[in-house]
Amino acid sequence: MSDPAGGIEVEVAWATPEFQRIVSLQVPRGTTALEAVEQSGITDEFPAIDLETAVLGIFSRKLDGNRAPAPGDYVLKPRDRIEIYRPLRITPMEARKLRAAKAAGLSSKNRASRA
Repeated sequence: MSDPAGGIEVEVAWATPEFQRIVSLQVPRGTTALEAVEQSGITDEFPAIDLETAVLGIFSRKLDGNRAPAPGDYVLKPRDRIEIYRPLRITPMEARKLRAAKAAGLSSKNRASRA
């Protein structure tokens, strides 16, 4: 929803494996994603969020300054959700290798138990 004064409603989201926090706020038209995160106060609530290094996105689309505008350049639209992404603990390739190794270990154990 937007108000008659030209403001728009947006959300700022942050999540960990244990919980998620979504802050709804009204911002003036022309506000950027980075400005909305700063205005939301979420970095005061969660000091682990470092806006200098944090990756931001809109509905799972990373604001990277390449394919999409950078967070300081992306002008918000009504009902946009700005997501603050946590750094990956391991890369997707490393995760696939671990799953494959685990699966291989399980199948070799199954073969050993049948012998």
